[in-house]
Amino acid sequence: MKAGRQARIAIIEDNVGLQEELIFFLESKGFSVWAVPSAEAFWKRLHAAPVDIVLVDIGLPGEDGFSVLEYLRGLGAYGLVVMSARGAQADRARGLALGADAYLVKPVNFADLAVVLARLWQRLTQDSDHGAAGNSDALAWALRDACLVAPQGQNLRLTEQETRLLETLMRYPNEVCDKAYLHEHLFGFHEEPDTHRIDVVLSRLRNKARKAQFPLPIRVVFGKGIVFLVD
Repeated sequence: MKAGRQARIAIIEDNVGLQEELIFFLESKGFSVWAVPSAEAFWKRLHAAPVDIVLVDIGLPGEDGFSVLEYLRGLGAYGLVVMSARGAQADRARGLALGADAYLVKPVNFADLAVVLARLWQRLTQDSDHGAAGNSDALAWALRDACLVAPQGQNLRLTEQETRLLETLMRYPNEVCDKAYLHEHLFGFHEEPDTHRIDVVLSRLRNKARKAQFPLPIRVVFGKGIVFLVD
């Protein structure tokens, strides 16, 4: 990803009217955009037209959006934003667990979408060399079966919120994640996020680790956010 340019965005949305509105809005913000009505059409076009961020509907004809999220997260560092009429907590949790950076419920406020995309693009364009150096070390840590597994083999049982917090932090090892971004990943987008909720989740996690004598490599950087440290 090259600093100084706007993101290239793909939209997977079978509502043609919404497709057109999104293209018009995002192009007016300077993004390069293309759209398709299905996952199958997306895979065919992606090879010839690379993108940085993908907006994904869940209820697609044929292959659904959850499958797209899972496969894209395995392919590389795409920004992934769900836009769906399915607003149930179970759907939101599944989308985020599969790798979505944000989950927006239709009808989507375009101003909110612009904020989400700006924050996400900022994260994606952070120092890639620093991130690449940390990622190989982060592989020694793992999230498996609702547990955080340390390089030495110790396991720490996690709640759903703790798992989602660690998923995000471990995606950016040795990088400070601001609490507003973490709040969005755990609780959805809010114009004025209550970041104290992140403090509560983190406090419980650290207390649990302390009691279990588990070497939790998380640090809070005052005024900036939280970081998952790896050697």
